[in-house]
Amino acid sequence: MTESQVLIFAILAGLFVLLVWGRWRYDVVAFACLMVCVVAGLVPAGQAFAGFGHPATITVAAVLILSRVLSGSGAIDLLARLIRPAMGSATGHVGILAALGAAMSTVMNNVGALGILLPMAMQSARKAARSPAKLLMPLSFGSILGGLVTLIGTPPNIIVATYRGERTGEAFAMFDYAPVGLAIAVAGLAYIALIGWRLVPQRDAGRAGGDLFDIENYITEVRVPDDNPHIGKTLHEIDELTADIDAVIMDQIRHDRVYPAATRKQLQAGDVLKIEAAPEEIDKFVTKLGLEISATDEAGDKPKAPEDATLMEVVVAPGSRLDGRLIGSLRLFARRGITILAVSRQGKPFRGRLRSFRVRPGDVVLLHGETEQLAHLVPALGCLPLAEREIHFGKRKQGPAVIAIFAAAIAAASLGLVPIQIAFGIAVALLVVTGLLQVRELYDGIDWPVIVLLGSLIPVGGALQTTGATDLIADGLLIVTAGLSASIVLVILMVVTMTLSDILNNAATAVVMAPIAATIAERLGVSPDPFLMATAVAASCAFLTPIGHQNNALILGPGGYRFGDYWRMGLPLEALVILVAVPVILLVWPL
Repeated sequence: MTESQVLIFAILAGLFVLLVWGRWRYDVVAFACLMVCVVAGLVPAGQAFAGFGHPATITVAAVLILSRVLSGSGAIDLLARLIRPAMGSATGHVGILAALGAAMSTVMNNVGALGILLPMAMQSARKAARSPAKLLMPLSFGSILGGLVTLIGTPPNIIVATYRGERTGEAFAMFDYAPVGLAIAVAGLAYIALIGWRLVPQRDAGRAGGDLFDIENYITEVRVPDDNPHIGKTLHEIDELTADIDAVIMDQIRHDRVYPAATRKQLQAGDVLKIEAAPEEIDKFVTKLGLEISATDEAGDKPKAPEDATLMEVVVAPGSRLDGRLIGSLRLFARRGITILAVSRQGKPFRGRLRSFRVRPGDVVLLHGETEQLAHLVPALGCLPLAEREIHFGKRKQGPAVIAIFAAAIAAASLGLVPIQIAFGIAVALLVVTGLLQVRELYDGIDWPVIVLLGSLIPVGGALQTTGATDLIADGLLIVTAGLSASIVLVILMVVTMTLSDILNNAATAVVMAPIAATIAERLGVSPDPFLMATAVAASCAFLTPIGHQNNALILGPGGYRFGDYWRMGLPLEALVILVAVPVILLVWPL
């Protein structure tokens, strides 16, 4: 083993450890890995940022933008409304949601498909008096399965297709994934609808018909204004005044000192009351007592609260601007008049001081502010609403034009008229020129952490090949599998790739494993196509943990799931994917 190979393996080992640890966001870790490779001489300085202009990176960015515009066109929401009457039984409810997520994911990014259907799933769970936990995991997994069908459904498909083009001169086309992807999706959806959802743990099912998701109450803070008529009253007297409201005063905070409610101190101007209540009860409590929503900004920021305000429950998406930030440092109240009233993690309300809470993906946040401000702020922050929206972020009358441009781009790429990154790039430009997409919305639609991840790891993947590390890994796997047929090696490759994808980002897994898969095929003297196809499928099928795929992270909070809940439904699904995928791959893409 050469010195450069030892270096690249050590750097990759550090990358894996940091990604699994999760202390820093994956895009920061990937960029740091790239910089270390440049300093170590494994990546030429002149090629350090070539990954950001790579066709795969550009294609992923364009697909994310088009998915965002398509979701705002109204066509998808209309389709979602049409299936509501069919949600009678639990099996039908789960099956239809998962199937719709899969269908939408064939023509748009699967994270975007989940984001559109998430509010409808939460609302339908409430109406059907079912636990959201029984719906959200099937919806997430269904959306992931649908992404396997087309080139644009998920980033690993784009990455593997682009790598095939570089290696063989011809990339996988738009619907080359369809035979294998459709077979897996159909089998997977049948499993999800008939068996899978029954394996999902259901906690506190008795509350399924109450709040939008499995959280008993929020813990929030309200402030006593200077002119409040109840100043001087004890908390016992306040309890009597609010006997008809389902809210519990937990603590009384004065000058950052916390007094338990049992002390019955008299109210003073500026006191903060920590209360436990559902969102609608919070509104009743504040209105009846003439209190103010307590700003969670750092001390000194006391802007006037909005007069026409509403509450909105949102989930923090991976890559959100809130990720890793302390609530007290966000200054949303000072800048936008928006207050974070309460937060919950994995279905449990946070009971400490809100300003000290550090936000993570999957957290559920209760926002208070003007409806129009919230409508613009929520997508800008990288969050998704958990209730069906009265204000839509897109321009519905322009839906047909948006869909026509999107369809034309797909047709041009499918017919080979222009490369896919050019077709989608032209589509984005047309949307902007025609006014169907505002420049501000253009940049908001891109999931920048994913782009930074790809732009950083593509040169690192190149270093794996130039140092000979890819050949070394491939030869090692072949030694372990010596004497086994190419078909068995294909199965082992899928298992290894799935395992990596469950602990790493799926795009990162595809970048690392695609060259290894092609090299193994070369050593075996067989076509690289079945091995690359297997890699694309396996990299996307991360069903065991909430960290392997963005969809799984998105549902963590709203579903009230724990880290170990995913494998119960996901492990049989991964086994089913391999059982279905391998025969179909070998039939459509023979060795």
